[in-house]
Amino acid sequence: MALSHIGFLILEMFLWNTPTGHKTFGLTPEFAAQSATLAANQGLYNGFLAAGLIWGITAKKDDVKKFFLTCVFIAGLYGAYTAKMSILYMQALPALVALVLVMLAAKQKEA
Repeated sequence: MALSHIGFLILEMFLWNTPTGHKTFGLTPEFAAQSATLAANQGLYNGFLAAGLIWGITAKKDDVKKFFLTCVFIAGLYGAYTAKMSILYMQALPALVALVLVMLAAKQKEA
């Protein structure tokens, strides 16, 4: 999940207004130019999500992992509802699977 959000950061902050960004997001060059600042802001938020997920992994803190995976899941649901349904499968579903796995691993630690 963290790597995918680093990828989103790169696409939205640095490649939005390039042929790669246009193709990835289905943008016209005109729209990409007009929305580049908004995309960069969105990319920054994705970077914060990636940082939180990496922090949870490296610090071995299940609560941090759960919090950031829940954030990613909710953002994915909202993105699927408001922007593009494929976000449900690219972001929300993997976050939910990861969240369930973290919860199952935590339960095993307790047992």
